[in-house]
Amino acid sequence: MRTVSDFYDSAHRPPAMLEELREVVRYRDLLAQLVVRNLTVRYKRSVLGLAWTMLNPLLMMTILTIVFSNVFRIALEHYPVYVLSALVLWNFFSHATLTAMSELVWGSGLLQRIYVPRTIFALAAVGTGMVNLVLALVPLGLIVLVSGVPLRPALVFLPIPILLTALFALGVGLVLSILAVSFADVVDIYQVALTAWLYLTPIIYPKEIIPANLQWFFLLNPIYYLLEIFRQPIYAGVLPSFEMIAVASAIAVGAFVIGWWFFARNADGLAYRI
Repeated sequence: MRTVSDFYDSAHRPPAMLEELREVVRYRDLLAQLVVRNLTVRYKRSVLGLAWTMLNPLLMMTILTIVFSNVFRIALEHYPVYVLSALVLWNFFSHATLTAMSELVWGSGLLQRIYVPRTIFALAAVGTGMVNLVLALVPLGLIVLVSGVPLRPALVFLPIPILLTALFALGVGLVLSILAVSFADVVDIYQVALTAWLYLTPIIYPKEIIPANLQWFFLLNPIYYLLEIFRQPIYAGVLPSFEMIAVASAIAVGAFVIGWWFFARNADGLAYRI
């Protein structure tokens, strides 16, 4: 026999953030299927398939190493490891946030026909990005070995910055998804901003080449902290400082909470705006 609590009452809904989270847990099987679909569709007609996930950062690292080591004369020990250890995490963040926007637009047909948690498309984008990131760690490990950089116990810390970057990417992706639904130009503007953001972050150059009176600018860059706590165990073989971890954690959790709140608050009319 059904009780009163079995019936949906729109006048007594739980907070939107908690309701969305509960629905994502209920639809976790769909989330797994969306991640598998993303990986399958992306490499469906490719000869090399998933190998491109490993080749892309390697090719980019090779180009950057040639350009910055020989043209700009950046003398930095184990430069390929320095570049690649940050580049793979940056690629994860940029691809996940861009895909989160396109995933929501792609899912508009589904949203207009049946009920699914609206955040599941951004979660699928971040989940797909995490699979690609794990695959990209394989060529990174090979470059570390070939370069002669010692493998230190600090490497066991790597899941923490990966998880924090995933939270940060999800928060940013959720906010951008809502904005992109209302203003289509957001996608193009964000792509331009990503290019500028890449060069304003010490990924392909050491921050020491920037004049000391301008290095404070990096402290305003949220992705800088996440990249540093990921790169230091790989490149320097040491654990990041407690202060650096604390700031990176606060940025990641803060971005996730704000993004989830903003998306849940504006998600009700989403099917009509897409």
